[in-house]
Amino acid sequence: MENKKKSINRALYTGTTVLVLVISLLMGAFGFWSYVDTVFQKDQAYLRDILKLTQKYIDGDDLEKCIETKQKSEKYEYAQSFLDQVKENYDDIEYIYIIKPLNANDSDNIMDVMAGITAEEKETDYDFYSVELGKLNKDGYSATVAGQYLNGMDAKDITYFANHTEFGYDYTGMLPIRNSQGKAVALLAIDISMNEITKVLMTYAVATLVMMILIAMLAVYFVNRWLKNRVIDPVLRLEKVSEAFVESSRRAEMPEELVINDPDIHTGDEIESLSVAISDMFVGMKNYMSSLLTVTREKERIGAELDVANNIQASMLPRIFPAFPDHNEFDIYATMDPAKEVGGDFYDYFMLDDHTIGLVMADVSGKGVPAALFMVISKTLIKNRCQDSRSPAEVLSYVNDQLSEGNDSDMFVTVWLAILDINTGKGLAANAGHEHPAIRRKGGKYELDIYRHSPAVATMEGMRFREHPFELNPGDSLFVYTDGVPEANDEAGKFYGTDRMIECLNADPDADVQKLLIEVREDIRKFAGEAEQFDDITMLVFDFWGPDGKQK
Repeated sequence: MENKKKSINRALYTGTTVLVLVISLLMGAFGFWSYVDTVFQKDQAYLRDILKLTQKYIDGDDLEKCIETKQKSEKYEYAQSFLDQVKENYDDIEYIYIIKPLNANDSDNIMDVMAGITAEEKETDYDFYSVELGKLNKDGYSATVAGQYLNGMDAKDITYFANHTEFGYDYTGMLPIRNSQGKAVALLAIDISMNEITKVLMTYAVATLVMMILIAMLAVYFVNRWLKNRVIDPVLRLEKVSEAFVESSRRAEMPEELVINDPDIHTGDEIESLSVAISDMFVGMKNYMSSLLTVTREKERIGAELDVANNIQASMLPRIFPAFPDHNEFDIYATMDPAKEVGGDFYDYFMLDDHTIGLVMADVSGKGVPAALFMVISKTLIKNRCQDSRSPAEVLSYVNDQLSEGNDSDMFVTVWLAILDINTGKGLAANAGHEHPAIRRKGGKYELDIYRHSPAVATMEGMRFREHPFELNPGDSLFVYTDGVPEANDEAGKFYGTDRMIECLNADPDADVQKLLIEVREDIRKFAGEAEQFDDITMLVFDFWGPDGKQK
């Protein structure tokens, strides 16, 4: 964290310094070139005025004739006199002259026509400063400069160019001299020296550079000071507060042990908003930790209570096998695998007298604790009523009325109830909206025993239920179950179904009651794979052997 902090500081300081320096240099460069442009525009205006004034004193037709004959005329002398006056009166003019550009070769490219000279120049070295009409300047002008003059001859108005010569830096303005037909016959040119101006420009550039550097240094100082006060220091305080919170969260076992410090940021901008948001987040995390701790404790308490409820529910279902060791007329085995901690399915079996047994398989609507409570009441009512009545229809009618009374939650229970005489194998069964049982006759295969159902119990008070007689012969078997068996689904959502259930039962139909249920449950587990169990799975199998017991 320390390395990152230093890197951020260095990046901010370096970035702002470079940015300010670049902006300062750009501003200085812009100011310099603006100044240079202003100087050149001033020089161009100056040259334009002199060129236009001088042009008025030159006769183009006469000058053309003078160039062709190489003879000076009166008008030629008059123009020469005016050029001399211009040169005399304007000290910053290096040269004022008239030439005729011929070509852009390296020699013999310019013909001299006339040049203005001062009185002092006439006295000191007339031959050097004066020019001879019609004389070719052999190597006085480079091909580049000759090309500039040729362009000036072809131009419609005044043109300019800069030229570095052995005498220094000159700036030249050119205006073509035309005859009466508009043909350019010669070129009037003025050279002014830029040496002094260049010195001034360099001085200005250096002064501008120094000033920009000083301004940049001041700007860097104040910008970085502002960044430190408004950005870096607040961020570092946020970092320390965050580190303290994270470090305490690693050690804290209770919410009260979390360290939440106030970063004390009052910048009035987005950083202060960020500080408030982070502080609120820390407080929210602390509150969440408190709530999570409360919820976890409550969940552990509920889990413990559900474990107790599960044990109580399991203890209410008969789980001891063999169920009736003194009776060899039958074998019975049952299992209940709840989808949640406590389920709504239940089974029951009980002897009503020495030769009569009651069999119950039921499924309460819903899951969890409400279904389990409804199951306890239903199971108790059914078993108690069976002690007084041997009619499954009458038992279910009674239970229905009892459960319907005050049933504000609109819960119901599907029930298959049978009362069987174990001496004769004859019995009565009532099916209140439950799954069809499967019956296997001795030596045969399991098949669904399909018949018309009655509505589920507790759906409406005052209902009557159907019952039908049935008979089991020695060696017959009865398999009953809840809808959690056929409606078990795999990962693709496909149901297990009754066809697969019957197929599994008939895979080993002679298996004893316990082994048969284990095989069916394992087949359901393989079918479901990783899919979650959504419903209770409850099964009961009853093998009837008759009064003589199982034949070995």
